[in-house]
Amino acid sequence: MPDQSNLAAILLTLKLASVVTVLLLLIGTAIAWWLTQTRSRLKTVVEAVVALPIVLPPTVIGFYLLIAMGPNGPVGKLTTALGLGTLPFTFTGLVIASIIYSLPFVVQPIQNAFSAIESRLIEAAATLRARPWDRFTSIVLPLARPGFITAAVLGFAHTVGEFGVVLMVGGNIPGQTRVVSIQLYDHVEALEYGQAHELALVLIGFSFVTLLILYSFNRRILSLNP
Repeated sequence: MPDQSNLAAILLTLKLASVVTVLLLLIGTAIAWWLTQTRSRLKTVVEAVVALPIVLPPTVIGFYLLIAMGPNGPVGKLTTALGLGTLPFTFTGLVIASIIYSLPFVVQPIQNAFSAIESRLIEAAATLRARPWDRFTSIVLPLARPGFITAAVLGFAHTVGEFGVVLMVGGNIPGQTRVVSIQLYDHVEALEYGQAHELALVLIGFSFVTLLILYSFNRRILSLNP
C-alpha cells in the first residue's frame, strides 16, 4: 500500500499541473498569436522575456516572485488591499509561479504551429467575409492542433517536475504546497530511501511515458505530412 504522504503529494501535483496547463494554454495562445501576427519592435523583447525561465535558475525566478508577492512587494500590496492576503506559501501562489516558470514550454510550440500555417488560407477566408474570430477558430486552431498537444504535454510535464520555484514560493506545507519533488527531497533528507525510491520511480515512469507519447505523436504527424 502506497505511503499516504506520497499519495497526497502525487494528487496535489496532478491538481497543480492540471490547473497550470489549462491556464497556460489560454495565456500561451494569446501570447503566441500576438507574437506571430505583430510587427512591433517589442516582439523580440517579449520573446526574450517569455524564454527567460529556460536559462534562469529556478531559484532566481522563485526568489523574485517571493519578493513581488510578499507583503512589501507590488503584487503582495495589491492582493492585501483586495482582501486576498499574500500569495506565497499558498496553492494560488504556487499556480502563479508555475505558470511563469513553464510559460516558454507552452508558448513556443504554439507559436511555431501558428507560424507554420499558410497565410493564404486565412486570407482566403477573409475574402469570404469570415470574421477574425471565425477565421481563428475554424482555420487557425484546427491546423495548429499538433502544437497545442505538444504544448499541453510539455507544460504539464514541466510543472510536475518543478522543484526550485515551488520550494521558494510554496514552501513545504503538507496538503497545500508539498508537491512530489518536495516530498522526494524530504524523504532523502530524512534518509527514507525506500519511500524516496517509490516517488522517484513514479517520476521516472511518468517522464518516460510523457516523452514516449510526445515522440510517437510527432512521428505520426510527420508521416501524415511528408
